[in-house]
Amino acid sequence: MYEKLGLIALESASAMGNKVNKILRDWRGEDFLIPCQCPRFSSGEAKGILGESVRDKDIYIIVDVCNNSLTYKMDGSLNRMSPDDHYQDLKRIIAACNGKASRITVIMPFLYESRQHRKTARESLDCAVMLKEMEFMGVHDLVTFDAHDPRMQNVLPINGFENISPSLQFTQALLTEYDDIIIDSDHLMFIAPDEGATERVVFLASVFGVNIGMFYKRRDYTRIVDGTNPIISHEFCGGSIEGMDVVVVDDMIASGGSMIDVCKQLKDRGAKRIFIFSTFGLFLNGFDKFDKAYEREEFTRIFTTNLIYQKAELLQKEYYFSVNMGRYIAAIIDTMNKGNSMQNISKPAMRIRDTVANYRK
Repeated sequence: MYEKLGLIALESASAMGNKVNKILRDWRGEDFLIPCQCPRFSSGEAKGILGESVRDKDIYIIVDVCNNSLTYKMDGSLNRMSPDDHYQDLKRIIAACNGKASRITVIMPFLYESRQHRKTARESLDCAVMLKEMEFMGVHDLVTFDAHDPRMQNVLPINGFENISPSLQFTQALLTEYDDIIIDSDHLMFIAPDEGATERVVFLASVFGVNIGMFYKRRDYTRIVDGTNPIISHEFCGGSIEGMDVVVVDDMIASGGSMIDVCKQLKDRGAKRIFIFSTFGLFLNGFDKFDKAYEREEFTRIFTTNLIYQKAELLQKEYYFSVNMGRYIAAIIDTMNKGNSMQNISKPAMRIRDTVANYRK
């Protein structure tokens, strides 16, 4: 018999928490959602409060550190919630559990500070510090999706670190929306927009049975702009893509400048249709450049997940498709709570192959 399950969704992930709870209720016949809140004092300080006991429960806490739609009052003025604010609230809720839960699993779809995963100068290693804090606070497992650098799991050699790939959901969405894609090496190619995305692209291309192409970024390492070395150009490595459908795969769209430049180069090389798979659609500089690129037919469709907050304007875009991950998160919780293997969930190669085989039929 598995342990009694408890689900806590911080305000940043309340919509996803409600969806997951509804699915689990359909499967198991009971509610698991435990109310929580993090009220703030006028100074901006806060505290975490739980609405019911978590004693001896297997607790799953969902947080979206990218949700910048939330605000709080400080000294009479409104402040937008930053990733730092969301992370502090997560720690407050973990502390409110007060060691009474039998196990705590944090589900953090976008890994906090995952872009600051290595040192290139005298600088902090924020993601590693966060993971060590989670370990110190008694978190048994951390579940994330498409981590910017999966090697971050090396920080926690003993504790659980599940890095989940949404490749199955992207595959299902693409092949459901488009029934004229020819899946072979003459008509389809997966593209890595930079060297960091190569592992994701190799995985998908392998299960599809097609080839890959890759861009590498030439950077100006003499300057730092907005925290990073500016990109001079994208150079392509790969065969001809003339008349082919291509799928560009990356973990996130931040400002979107690099992605649009990659799509333009692919179009200039004769690509037929360009589909974009990106786990996290941040769109930090708005949508103007994407609207114009779509009008120029430089890409066909953008697929991102609902793992993080989605701007209302994004959901109205003709070129956008939202990939629903609620059922998958419910399956992850159900699997972990029952003590079953996560192998087929974290990288569902067989299910993707079956999906492709059924599509070909």
